Amino acid sequence: FQMVEEAEWLLGLQYKMGVDGISILFVMLTTFMMPLVIAASWGVKTRVKEYMIAFLLLETLMLGVFMALDLVLFYLFFEAGLIPMFLIIGIWGGSDRVYASFKFFLYTFLGSVLMLIAMIAMFAQAGTTDIPTLMIHEFDFADMNVLGIHVVGGMQTLMFLAFFASFAVKMPMWPVHTWLPDAHVQAPTAGSVVLAAILLKMGGYGFLRFSLPMFPVGSEVMTNFVFVLSAIAIVYTSLVALVQEDMKKLIAYSSVAHMGYVTMGIFAANQQGIDGAIFQMLSHGFISGALFLCVGVIYDRMHTREIDAYGGLVNRMPAYAAIFMLFTMANVGLPGTSGFVGEFLTLVGIFKVNTWVALFATSGVILSAAYALWLYRRVVMGDLIKESLRSITDMSFRERVVFAPLVVMTILLGVYPALVLDLIGPSVEALVSNYQTALLDAGRGTQIAASH
Repeated sequence: FQMVEEAEWLLGLQYKMGVDGISILFVMLTTFMMPLVIAASWGVKTRVKEYMIAFLLLETLMLGVFMALDLVLFYLFFEAGLIPMFLIIGIWGGSDRVYASFKFFLYTFLGSVLMLIAMIAMFAQAGTTDIPTLMIHEFDFADMNVLGIHVVGGMQTLMFLAFFASFAVKMPMWPVHTWLPDAHVQAPTAGSVVLAAILLKMGGYGFLRFSLPMFPVGSEVMTNFVFVLSAIAIVYTSLVALVQEDMKKLIAYSSVAHMGYVTMGIFAANQQGIDGAIFQMLSHGFISGALFLCVGVIYDRMHTREIDAYGGLVNRMPAYAAIFMLFTMANVGLPGTSGFVGEFLTLVGIFKVNTWVALFATSGVILSAAYALWLYRRVVMGDLIKESLRSITDMSFRERVVFAPLVVMTILLGVYPALVLDLIGPSVEALVSNYQTALLDAGRGTQIAASH
């Protein structure tokens, strides 16, 4: 870890922050997206001061999550980040905003209660809350019986599951994803962008920072379980996305599908898989953030998100059509955009581990093309039939300025992924080799090491 900052804090707790190759990317993503989000909130007229306070506080807390090197600190940031988001959805959201914000809050919070219990257990065993120390501490993995159930991997598996409960809801993984479409639909445009681009990445970051390094045996025991959930997520949510009438809901379900690739790549536990997962998280941040901004552009003009209310926008908004096209293609994973690199690397990683899961997941690529292109065709293509759309204006200069950095990043990472991969390479390599070593020490690593 570099740039570590340490100080004594209350009750003997450490205030300890720092970054490594993995977290620096998420820090950069957060600081890259926030100015764009705030620029996109130009149309907000109610309680502007409180709105900005909420967003900047949220940024601080999200950065805290990615930089915390102490369990208690991580937990505080992870949970406190709920509060500004809860307010953003609940105050500036759509008509059903209170329901959505409470659902978001309760889902995420209940998952995290288990994580807190696991953290207390970890402290009891290791005697420290320092994350770098805990990453090399070996937690008990002797099999044990809990309530008559035989638990393989013992304490590690239980701790893994407790953390998993929290991170799976944040990701979100099927079947605890149902808060996401509600939250996205009701959130203001900027809230949706932050939710999709940064908040969802906290779950994946948690898996990489805690689950794999701290509970390697638990992770290995639960790998197939995660694969099954991810595969279901990829196919099921893609099919659900096909029948949506609301644009934001469609993009929200597409996010769940893309996060399915991420969890798959992470638990493939090899260099390509994890590289791909991190890359996918980063590129999904740019792409799905941009797609929500695209919806925001026409929502600001027409005040509806129903797909049927549009059609033939290309005749009135050529620049918008071009930008929407780029991000639709990136979402599908067209080579040359950043969406392709992450998906491809993830699938390569997973093919090395489990061919059947990989084949199943690959069908998700076809489905994602189906819903993304169908959305685009219904909204942008065709003749301009609806009278209400005749007076619609193309994107203003301000809107184009907001999209420009996202366009640049999507294409740049698509044609030159080494920018990211060289940065995360050493950290990922260390993570994978530590994981394999820990499994070998536990006597569980023979079949994995042999396949390399």
